[in-house]
Amino acid sequence: MMSRRNVLNTLLGLGTVSAALAGVRSLFSSGPAHAAPSYEVTRSDAEWGKLLQPDQYRVLRKAGTERPHSSPLNQEKRAGVYGCAGCALPLFSSASKFESGTGWPSFWQPLDKAVVEESDTTLFMKRTEVLCQRCGGHLGHVFDDGPKPTGLRYCMNGVAMNFKAT
Repeated sequence: MMSRRNVLNTLLGLGTVSAALAGVRSLFSSGPAHAAPSYEVTRSDAEWGKLLQPDQYRVLRKAGTERPHSSPLNQEKRAGVYGCAGCALPLFSSASKFESGTGWPSFWQPLDKAVVEESDTTLFMKRTEVLCQRCGGHLGHVFDDGPKPTGLRYCMNGVAMNFKAT
């Protein structure tokens, strides 16, 4: 029997799924991905396109997903802080990082006031999307199958973050 994590890992591992994710979002969502909140750091779409690498732009600004096991941050073991690649806001401490087996950097807790969470009903699923609190960049999703003490798994796209060793 396959677990929900294995099913998602298999589906998201297909290159065509990650390439089509932004288009599918627009077909099955009720409105713009990040319409409600106002963020401290705002830029035009063209400015984000110039500021970010193409893969960062696709994930952070278009809610894409990187291929599993593709981010060097998944293997990062040093003490430090993971920050938003769009605005440099510190998001996660290495102290909350754990190996989830999913192929994406996973954490059991974000830093205080670092992220916002929104309902995501794309791809015929109900999930919780995780966004940078400062710029609204899409980071990944949070699931309730993580380790203690929170029981949460913040499954983040490594391309959406930068790492700074302490």
